[in-house]
Amino acid sequence: MNYVQVHKRKIIGEQIHKPLGKKDKKTKTTDDTEEELQQIESSLSEIRKGIEKEKIESEYLIPEISNWVETEPVKVIKNKVKNWLSLKYPVHIIGPTGCGKTILALQVAKELGKPVVWINGDESVTTTDLIGGYSQVEVSSIRDKYIHNVFKDKDVLKAEWIDNPLTLACKYGYTLIYNEFSRSKAVANNVLLSIFSEGILELPTKFGEERYVKVHPDFRAIFTSNSLEYAGVHKAQDALLDRMVGIYMDYYDKETEAKIIASQAEINEKNAIPIVDVLTSFREKSSEECCIGTRAGVMIAESLKLMKDFSKPTIKQLLADVITSKTTSLKNFRQIMQTVEKL
Repeated sequence: MNYVQVHKRKIIGEQIHKPLGKKDKKTKTTDDTEEELQQIESSLSEIRKGIEKEKIESEYLIPEISNWVETEPVKVIKNKVKNWLSLKYPVHIIGPTGCGKTILALQVAKELGKPVVWINGDESVTTTDLIGGYSQVEVSSIRDKYIHNVFKDKDVLKAEWIDNPLTLACKYGYTLIYNEFSRSKAVANNVLLSIFSEGILELPTKFGEERYVKVHPDFRAIFTSNSLEYAGVHKAQDALLDRMVGIYMDYYDKETEAKIIASQAEINEKNAIPIVDVLTSFREKSSEECCIGTRAGVMIAESLKLMKDFSKPTIKQLLADVITSKTTSLKNFRQIMQTVEKL
C-alpha cells in the first residue's frame, strides 16, 4: 500500500506518513549521543596525554653540569655505575657527605641521554610523594534534550590523578635520581619492590586497570645515601637492597680533589693543593659525622681567591668558619677548633 503525506503532525520527532520511496533517516538516540561523547572524550584524552608528556619533558630536562672533572679514578667509578645501569639494575651509591655522589649520579644520568626526574629523601616522604595521588574532583553534567518532551540529566564525578616523579619515570622511561635515599623511612619505599622484581608499578590508591603501570624498558634508577653511621639515616628493607647494586664511594685522591676544587672555584690547581692537604689532615683526625667534603674546599678556595691569600694559616682559619655549622654545642666547637689548630 502506498502512503501519501496528509498532515505535518509529529510524534516523537517523526511524521506519521511519508511519501513513498523516501528513505528513513536513522533516529539519533540517547545511547548514540553518549557513544559520540565517549569517542570525543577518548580522543581528547590521547591529545592531553601527548601535551602532558611534552610539558613533563620540558620541565625535567637532562641537567647541565658545569666544570665536570674526569680523572682516571672518576672515570672508573662512573663506568662502573653505567655498566650496572646498562644491565637494568638500580645502583645505590653510598658514601660520606660531600664526596661527590650526587654530581656523579647527575653526570651518569646526563650521559644516558634521557630526561631526569628527582626525589629528595627525608623523614616526611611517603608513598604518595613518590607515585602521586588525587589532587581534585571534576564534576561534569550532561543535559539531553534531543527528543521532544524527553529530558535526561547526568552528573559525572571524575577524580583527577597527578603523577609524581617515580610514576613519571616508570611510565616514560626516564632516569630517576633518588637523592638521600636512606633519609626516607623504609615503609615509604615498599612500592619500589614490584618495580625491580616484576617490572610493575602498583598505585595503591587507584582503582581498576590504571592501578598497575608497566615499567618502561628505558627506566633507570640511581640512589645516593650516606653510610649508616650518620644521624637520621634509616636502613632499607633487605628485600629491596637485594635488588640493588651497592657501590661505596669515598673521597677522591688528592690530585682529583685538587682538580675539582680548582675547576669549581676557577683558581690555579697549584693553589688548590694546600687546601686539599688541610682537608685530608682534618678528615684523618675527626669523626666521620664531622667530616667535610669537597664542597667545603670549594667554599674555602672561593674565599681565598677573593682575599688573594693562599697561606695555610688563612686556610685553617677559613676551615674553622666552614665547619662551625656542623658543631652541636660550644664544647663540640672547641674540640673541633683544637683539631684544626693541631693540623
